[in-house]
Amino acid sequence: MILTVTLNAALDITYHVPRLQPHTTHRVGEVVERPGGKGLNVARVLAALGHDTVATGLVGGRTGEALRAHLAAAAPGVVDALVPVGGETRRTIAVVDGESGDATMFNEPGPTVSAQEWAHFQDAYRELLIDAHVVALCGSLPPGLPVGSYAELVRTARSAGVHVLLDTSGEPLRRGIAARPDVIKPNAEELARLTGLTEPLRAAHEARRRGAYAVVASNGPQGLLAVTDEGTWRAAPPARFEGNPTGAGDAAVAGLLSALVEGLPWPERLARAAALSAATVLAPAAGEFDGAAYERLLPQIDTLP
Repeated sequence: MILTVTLNAALDITYHVPRLQPHTTHRVGEVVERPGGKGLNVARVLAALGHDTVATGLVGGRTGEALRAHLAAAAPGVVDALVPVGGETRRTIAVVDGESGDATMFNEPGPTVSAQEWAHFQDAYRELLIDAHVVALCGSLPPGLPVGSYAELVRTARSAGVHVLLDTSGEPLRRGIAARPDVIKPNAEELARLTGLTEPLRAAHEARRRGAYAVVASNGPQGLLAVTDEGTWRAAPPARFEGNPTGAGDAAVAGLLSALVEGLPWPERLARAAALSAATVLAPAAGEFDGAAYERLLPQIDTLP
């Protein structure tokens, strides 16, 4: 079983307007709601790939109830093990300009989590790890949780003998990497902020020196870079695709996790991650990928040392 953790889940709401203009009233042509948060996006892709997937994290209030209903409808293959909290799950609001295709984002901070709620979640997490082969810890932290929360979860997983992938940023990543996760999955900008180095290869080596056993960094259309104890590889799709890049990094995480549990070597893990990432750009929403594009792209991915 693959376990995903989304501590700051969200209900993603997208408004489509003909043209976005400041200081005026807009008529919304379409409203779309979906379960959001990096770990939930990862879980949806994993389930679509046919893997047994359990999603946990923190949700609360009416927004949390709506998120769980959308998750059940959009991803019936994902087992919902989300843990309730007293606060209200956040919303992310995207306003899409129909003329340009650009999106303007508004991200709420999330519920304030109490020490008691955090302790309750950790108990549930330890129980879920018993049946897990690998766990993905994804996204931002909600208010109330200490910045070392992911480091705690990494140590708990490693003590249970479960492989752990960490996909976060800023101080939570800095603290989490010291707990020695098996893989971290930053983008190039997050990796540069972590290490102070702007050249991705040097930065990835520095991140390994700080504690990560392997680093997989995404760099937009340039593809993925993996630096591991077995070697270094790069993988990119054969062409640049226009579309919605939201969730492409989450699809790459799903590719890495699914290939890991299938026992594939690193070059094949990276190729799958790159193909899924590109296929997600061609899909309408995060947590989804174009299956036909994925099957077509996978054999075209060159994984080079």
